[in-house]
Amino acid sequence: QVQLVESGGGLVQAGGSLRLSCAASGRTFSNYPMGWFRQAPGKEPEFVAVITGSGSRTYYADSVRGRFTISRDDAKNTVDLQMNSLKPEDTAVYCCAVRGSSVYPSLGVHDYDYWGQGTQVTVSS
Repeated sequence: QVQLVESGGGLVQAGGSLRLSCAASGRTFSNYPMGWFRQAPGKEPEFVAVITGSGSRTYYADSVRGRFTISRDDAKNTVDLQMNSLKPEDTAVYCCAVRGSSVYPSLGVHDYDYWGQGTQVTVSS
């Protein structure tokens, strides 16, 4: 059974940093895209970042580009999200996701097969 478990969320002041980590178990995802999405209260889930299976390419939402960095460690079966210069509008539940049925990265929520439970990130002004 595949499980994705996020960690690293919390409360931080605007301008601060957090590092989220997602550990996968039950299957190796070394060839598959891994990503992060977020959902703020009352809003639809939003794409944040994705990294290709090889780790050679990354894609970011315009709202986080230049502030967030996604990375993966296939030896540990993990994907991380380094978040710098955080803003109050970054407040959301952040979920990691894996597209286990295709090697092509996607920005679409519905293209991902496995999801974590999420971790809360709150940025105070």
